[in-house]
Amino acid sequence: MRDTVYIQFKELAEVTSRDVLLKDVARVYCRNTAKQEKCSGLPVMHIQKAEKHRYVANALKIIAMVEALDADLDARALGPADFVVAYEPPGPPKLLRQWAKTLFVCGICFFGAAFAIMTFNNDVSVADVFKEVHLLIMGSPSDGFSVLEVSYCLGLALGILVFFNHVAAKKLNTDPTPLEVEMRLYEDNITKTLIASGSGKESGTDGG
Repeated sequence: MRDTVYIQFKELAEVTSRDVLLKDVARVYCRNTAKQEKCSGLPVMHIQKAEKHRYVANALKIIAMVEALDADLDARALGPADFVVAYEPPGPPKLLRQWAKTLFVCGICFFGAAFAIMTFNNDVSVADVFKEVHLLIMGSPSDGFSVLEVSYCLGLALGILVFFNHVAAKKLNTDPTPLEVEMRLYEDNITKTLIASGSGKESGTDGG
């Protein structure tokens, strides 16, 4: 009796070894645990170039390799027909570079957001509106620093925190943040573009 092995491929598999095993790119399940372990350790790809790169792999080719491994196996593929293998050469973490990039991005975001807010306020004349509102309600001209300006600044900061769903290192709720959503969409678009262009089919990998 043939044993069925279910293979759920990842859309994007990140690896640090040039010898890629099936368990690195997919989740494997079989009732026969011995055959499951045998399939999980199957070499499916060898990366020739020792440099950071992304490759496109075909699930059907791997299914054929699994069934060739054992004639009593019936392999079933789940997930995408083509997927991306992202190779990252192993090495010590570059903490200085990572911190420098983080500080640079934080600076760009902070000053860029501040400039955008200032130009928006200038375009819609928020200061003039506040002066008019203060004059209508209080009956006297504003000196430019009143409860309206303070409330506006506090409300703007609170709104940003609520929108981005973060207070320090904690989330306000379990929903993904807008940045996490955008990064996920960005990764999905990269994966789909690589698969569509077939850039991973260039020389640089060998089948197992």
